[in-house]
Amino acid sequence: MHFVDADEESPRITGLTHAMEEEQCVLRWIWPAAVNAVYISMLPLEGREGGDEDTGRLKLYTKSEYKVNNGYACRLDRARPYRFTVYAFVESQEGAFLIRQPDRDNRTELNAGRAKIYYSVTEKGGLFRKHKQALIEVDTEAALNQDVLCYVKKQGSYPANREDGILYPFAAPFAPGRNVLPPIEIGKSEYVRLFLTDGRTHGQLYELIAR
Repeated sequence: MHFVDADEESPRITGLTHAMEEEQCVLRWIWPAAVNAVYISMLPLEGREGGDEDTGRLKLYTKSEYKVNNGYACRLDRARPYRFTVYAFVESQEGAFLIRQPDRDNRTELNAGRAKIYYSVTEKGGLFRKHKQALIEVDTEAALNQDVLCYVKKQGSYPANREDGILYPFAAPFAPGRNVLPPIEIGKSEYVRLFLTDGRTHGQLYELIAR
């Protein structure tokens, strides 16, 4: 698709807003009078360094569809930031093209919300044994890289934070849904608790909840 930069006479998308409604992201904007269709770009921003609009994945959306649906709705993965850009689609004697707006009024960014991560640690051991097993179960709304979570082991009581004991990373990622980990052998007076590995970064994306 051919792009042209907007000038003073170009039709522009304005008033672009987003809202989360019933687990869907809904975009709404003000249509230029002469525009009957737009192309919408949805770009996941996780792991990217800003940059201009993404032109690789564009979806055609008509004004008729917009009126019927009262906006444009789509589902997003939890715990991922996104950028949406809406381009006015213009057809003329020179051909068909999309309007790129330097003012970026046709762009909006959002985070779909923090994904919930539920976990439990169950201890299992005999009365006369020197060791016991910690059975960890993680139930997550979103897929997790292995570096998102860690567990901390402490002697005598449960650790209060990541620095309150010995920190151990996980060796494998977590799939969405229920994950039952192999048992961890710990001392009889040792205790285990899970934490987000990087509270500042991961805390914006995930909510860790003990069961």
